Amino acid sequence: MAAKALEQVDDIGAISWYDESAQSFLTAQFDEPPFAMVLVDRPAQQVYAGRAAAEELAGRAGLPDLVGSLVRDNYEKIAHVVGLASGRGREPDDVHERYVLADDAQDRFDTLAKDAVDRDIRADA
Repeated sequence: MAAKALEQVDDIGAISWYDESAQSFLTAQFDEPPFAMVLVDRPAQQVYAGRAAAEELAGRAGLPDLVGSLVRDNYEKIAHVVGLASGRGREPDDVHERYVLADDAQDRFDTLAKDAVDRDIRADA
């Protein structure tokens, strides 16, 4: 679902949790990098994690509210199945909120955006 939703949204890029710039950003935002889907909205100074990220992404992709609610309510099951299929070998961390973008994380956003797959999503690029 996340991959399909990403195709519908022009200003969101994807990056692997294992990427160095992702780890740097997540550490700056959360101290310990959570293993979870994370969506960063720099203009709004917001970071969405887990269920909140999945629901926000569905909404931005123009998916019906029902789909967003189903994704939110079934996030753990979906993440578990995706984890098994991808061979990750670990469960996602229990972070499911919207957070204020931390100053240290904001300082790392340009590098994160530059390293995102298929497009440079920095506002000034």
